[in-house]
Amino acid sequence: MYIQREIEKAIVSFARQFPVIVVTGPRQSGKTTLVRNVFGDKPYFNLELPDVSDIIQQDPRSFFNKLTNGAVIDEIQRMPELLRYIQGIVDEVRQPGMFILTGSNQFMLMNQVTESLAGRVALFKLLPFSLSEVEDKLPSTLTDDLILNGYYPAVVANRFEPYRTYQNYYETYLERDLRSMINIKNLSDFKKFVRLCAGRVGQIFNASALANETGVSVHTIKSWISILEASYIIFLLPPWYDNINKRLIKSPKVYFYDTGLLSYILGIENKNQLSRDPLRGNIFENMVIAEFYKKRYNRGLDARYYFFRDNHGNEVDLIIPHGNEIQGIEIKSSQTFNKEFLKGLHYLKDIYPQRNIDNLLIYDGEDIGNVSDTEIINFRSIAKKNRLF
Repeated sequence: MYIQREIEKAIVSFARQFPVIVVTGPRQSGKTTLVRNVFGDKPYFNLELPDVSDIIQQDPRSFFNKLTNGAVIDEIQRMPELLRYIQGIVDEVRQPGMFILTGSNQFMLMNQVTESLAGRVALFKLLPFSLSEVEDKLPSTLTDDLILNGYYPAVVANRFEPYRTYQNYYETYLERDLRSMINIKNLSDFKKFVRLCAGRVGQIFNASALANETGVSVHTIKSWISILEASYIIFLLPPWYDNINKRLIKSPKVYFYDTGLLSYILGIENKNQLSRDPLRGNIFENMVIAEFYKKRYNRGLDARYYFFRDNHGNEVDLIIPHGNEIQGIEIKSSQTFNKEFLKGLHYLKDIYPQRNIDNLLIYDGEDIGNVSDTEIINFRSIAKKNRLF
């Protein structure tokens, strides 16, 4: 069963304007299923299949001469030299929506595409399902089930067992994808590093501390975190700061794109373990913030999200700037509202009296409405708040 993706509308729209569409994102996030469904009239080629790549490599010019209306080409980063041929064709034909390309390695693919297809391509990031895409199709929408199951199609659409699915996903990433990106001498050090990142989810990224605990250099830690970003395993939420307040934290926070994978890395196998885990609140926060990224990417837009924290511990989980307006968002895993949850949001208003601050509390309880100039909503209601994206 094909589950329609929210990103389709933006892709179809841009395919009427640009000759090349590139869809990148984590492995198994649904890129192939998406592009084959939307562009089903185009021939399809998967460069991870040896027979396909061998045929193309033997005579690429002959291959492209037969593609008068373009094609869907999967995992284009496997043969980046093909981008030069695509560039020549689209410059000559100037037909919108000719080539639809996908790739799972953000760093390699973006460098190659930017170099060869600048001005000719529309770029999209497809993450695993958003909650609003699949909420009415899930066997359970209990919060802990959502966290543990994650949102990868293999679990959501195919109903594969989550823990084993993410175990296989992670092992494949380490043994195949990672080795194609970087030469890691000691894989156990890297795996320890990833576990340490998982244990710091929702916390400030400290390269020096991670280097000390892992036993590698700070330079190596920074290289490894870049690899995890390029692989769509983690994302770094940057801090919000300006010239007014010099006491703000200026290091990013670490989050994972999917809480199912995060739970596996943390060794959390079931709801009983999750309910007792001291990181449950951070994991819930991670799930909510990842939804914001999905919503933004599904519109074909960059994610311009931040967090606020100063040296005195005053903090707001998510900041969304809109010109002179700031959307301040606090995230709590509790099912019961407490006015103490609004402390950071009130502080934000106090230190920026010249800005229009619109505050929102997202938690696991019922929608309440406005309390002390702050709207209180359940995390499942995020999709209804278009102004957030």
